[in-house]
Amino acid sequence: MSGPLIVLVGPMGVGKSTVGELLADRLGTGYRDTDADVVATAGKPIPEIFYDEGEEHFRELERRAVHTAVAEHTGVLSLGGGAVLDATTRELLAGRPVVYLSMEVEEAVKRVGLNTARPLLAVNPRRQWRELMDARRHLYTEVARVTVATDERTPEEVAQAVLDALELPERTDDPVAPGRENTRMTEQGLIRIPIAGSAGTDPYEVLVGRQLLGELPALIGDRAKRVAVLHPEALAETGEAVRQDLAAQGYEAIAIQLPNAEEAKTVEVAAYCWKALGQTGFTRTDVIVGVGGGATTDVAGFVAATWLRGVRWIAVPTTVLAMVDAAVGGKTGINTAEGKNLVGAFHPPAGVLCDLAALDSLPVNDYVSGMAEVIKAGFIADPAILDLVEADPEGARRPTGPHTAELIERAIRVKAEVVSSDLKESGLREILNYGHTLAHAIEKNERYKWRHGAAVSVGMVFAAELGRLAGRLDDATADRHRAVLESVGLPLTYRGDQWPKLLENMKVDKKSRGDLLRFIVLDGLGKPTVLEGPDPAVLLAAYGEVSA
Repeated sequence: MSGPLIVLVGPMGVGKSTVGELLADRLGTGYRDTDADVVATAGKPIPEIFYDEGEEHFRELERRAVHTAVAEHTGVLSLGGGAVLDATTRELLAGRPVVYLSMEVEEAVKRVGLNTARPLLAVNPRRQWRELMDARRHLYTEVARVTVATDERTPEEVAQAVLDALELPERTDDPVAPGRENTRMTEQGLIRIPIAGSAGTDPYEVLVGRQLLGELPALIGDRAKRVAVLHPEALAETGEAVRQDLAAQGYEAIAIQLPNAEEAKTVEVAAYCWKALGQTGFTRTDVIVGVGGGATTDVAGFVAATWLRGVRWIAVPTTVLAMVDAAVGGKTGINTAEGKNLVGAFHPPAGVLCDLAALDSLPVNDYVSGMAEVIKAGFIADPAILDLVEADPEGARRPTGPHTAELIERAIRVKAEVVSSDLKESGLREILNYGHTLAHAIEKNERYKWRHGAAVSVGMVFAAELGRLAGRLDDATADRHRAVLESVGLPLTYRGDQWPKLLENMKVDKKSRGDLLRFIVLDGLGKPTVLEGPDPAVLLAAYGEVSA
């Protein structure tokens, strides 16, 4: 019987995609996901298909995708969680090497609680999970040749169990997929990055991996009675899922909804949060959890820093930008009419949970925007990041790319090393502002409608040209900025007629000293330095290189 070498079935969040890619690597074959086929056919994410056309329409698209994939694909194939509901699909799978990946309810809630792209688990994860499994468990068992439990197992261990159960030999020529040599994600399942305490602050950890919701109670601790979950409007379902899960753990959990993106970073929103904390009797032993992008974690940290002169908070970033930048280091703040982040405090979190599953449903432009901060880390400290992006620019544009985990880990480690040495930006930490002086001026000029990463991209090209014109940076490294940033789809230019306004904006930037403009430039790859008071003519010439 021709067809797939392995077919993976099981509930949403069980890890079919991660295990499937590992199996394909080990067997030297291709990987295919019918959910991805459905998205490609419909031209929209699965949640939008559910909401726009209904579940019945989605199931028909899914049925067609499964039948096509089984007929065409000869490698590892994973099916959507509900694919087995269709009787013709079950008939098609009869006699094939089908593996049912199973997990228990508590494990399931940990794994799916942070992923907004789960339309069937939108309100009460535990109850709805049980209902789904009651309807599907016997169907998974019916079609499967073997069942492999995934509870308390890493993806590597699950993949090995599948190979052992089906008695399939691994390839021996290249057991490690290119680009994964330095990634420990699939071997350990969880990466812990320590941030040292300084200036009276406690050390904490940044956790990177998947299925991390279960780590939250341990970070909150036993002393806290109340937990406030701050989330943006766009993540209302996710915020409520986290609140309900914490309530089930025994905490008095409330959810505070914030406006989306930069609209949340105002004194009015902060005051709204203070009022909610006051009305619920929030004490100094209670904890704030910020779930969302960089704007949300900025506000959550600022509210935590200012309530009762400082309460503990935990960052749960859901975007690339928030994971590698905003949620690490303790810089919190809000915007004013005069500029971005001019009101704030240094208030490190008690921990950061970077659940990569949260990136799966991120719009491509938001994902790419976050890559600007990753690439920045490559230029200022870790050139291996640039090598990974250049090796697969298209893969760097999506959360399912082969280097995603390693790129995010490396970028976080760059920032972790810097902030561990310099909490309050008195010295070394200033290098993290590479490209940000012009970027913040652009953001203010656009009334914060531009994505931060897009502005940083233009800012880095400007900084590279400034370094070149000042005689600091070689031509090859300056040109490499444009090539790498453009390869992932980030902008390189801004409106040429806006220079006078941008110059005025830069003069009130936090990095300025009095009237003296300061820029981070490079003396070479991985060698950031400060350029103070550059000649106005040089500044203008550098801006000319990024003018549209």
